[in-house]
Amino acid sequence: MGTGSLKAAIVSPAGTAAEPEIERACSHSYSLASPRPGWAEINAQEWLAAARIGFADLGDPSGRVGFSGQMHGVVIADEDLIPLRPAITWADTRGADYVGRIVREVSGDARSRLGSVPVAGFAATSLAWVRDNEPEVWSKARWFLQVKDWVRARSGGDVLTERSDASGTLLFDLTTGAWSPEMLAWLGIDAERLAPIVDSTVSGGDITIDRVARPTAVGGADTACVITALGLREGAGFIAVGSGAQIVRVTANTAFDDATHLFACAGGPHDGFYRIGAVQNAGVALTRILDILGASVEEANAALDTDVRGDDPIFVPYLAGERTPFMDATLRGAWHGIGLHIDRQALLRSALEGIAHAVALACAAVSASDGPFEQPVMLVGGGTVDPCFRQLLADATGLALAPVAAPDAAVLGAGLLAQGISRNPVPPTTQGVITPRDSMSALLAERREQHLIWVRTQQES
Repeated sequence: MGTGSLKAAIVSPAGTAAEPEIERACSHSYSLASPRPGWAEINAQEWLAAARIGFADLGDPSGRVGFSGQMHGVVIADEDLIPLRPAITWADTRGADYVGRIVREVSGDARSRLGSVPVAGFAATSLAWVRDNEPEVWSKARWFLQVKDWVRARSGGDVLTERSDASGTLLFDLTTGAWSPEMLAWLGIDAERLAPIVDSTVSGGDITIDRVARPTAVGGADTACVITALGLREGAGFIAVGSGAQIVRVTANTAFDDATHLFACAGGPHDGFYRIGAVQNAGVALTRILDILGASVEEANAALDTDVRGDDPIFVPYLAGERTPFMDATLRGAWHGIGLHIDRQALLRSALEGIAHAVALACAAVSASDGPFEQPVMLVGGGTVDPCFRQLLADATGLALAPVAAPDAAVLGAGLLAQGISRNPVPPTTQGVITPRDSMSALLAERREQHLIWVRTQQES
């Protein structure tokens, strides 16, 4: 269950020799509603409707059904699992006022065990808003569930969750593997209103779709399922670029820092954690710039044929705030250094460069916590197809990158979890390795310092 669509697939059995594959797949879209500025919600029944269509398209496969879902959002339901209001998703910012309250009202020790600094759009901040603004909903609420868990339970399965989704709520203690007593007390609820936490491969009960009962596994959060599909072990990671960007590294280090997020991997306690640098402004920023300039993605990528130049303008891509490494919702984008010599190609080139700098800064933040990445780093996502942009990412990050064709990695990971597998035994084949060029890496590092100067200037003002 993604942000804009549900993907369903039949995944072939995994073994030690053959790479598991997606045999058949389909996708069905739905739309978020934004009835007020900053709101991003959806009628949860649309997920059920999309799931039914997906099962109908795939036919009647054998085996267990695995689940993957977008993180951080929350479905508020009654005793019968009927939603009491639209589900609030990760993109919703109505809970922003509660970020500071958590910092002031919850002890630093308790917050350090949550894995993330408080952020709007996580279940804790969204639920706090509902508590204070919709008392009728709050008084009737029996369950506060994550997306995949509600869909499975509402379809007849058990009310359960697992570590990877629980760790994205700001209500889970990473060190104990249980719901945080301090955060539950702050929110004013008890653990009985949240789902019991089990391993991702545990049975989630039988669901019934179109009168056909199917056994399930509990599943995992979307990024955790990508880690499962890629077969990543401790020290390995990936860079994904799409609407946003994620810089992910599997780690055993549970130390807290205020520039990254730490979440649990899918599976069980032995499967560890992953640190993520979350970049909000990747494809979403580029799309807005292309709209303003009346340009296409192809035209922007073509501008990179001549590489970034020292006299190109500096583009700061933070059009709607940024997470890693700044954790600052007030940041805004800008172009700096525009002169009479600047043409359309330079503007397009610098837009892509600015996104590459955002990715590089997030890579540096993750490395600062956990040490250097194991190289090559896997490169995934729809925004990483163009060869010139791939090279720009390698030059900006200083990392050797190995592109992987994994468009449906999250649903593949869900299928593996359904087979009782928390790490793909045969990781997908990479498409060569892209190495950074020393001269371009040096130029980009110098320009990234200018990028940071403009960000600091904005923050100080």
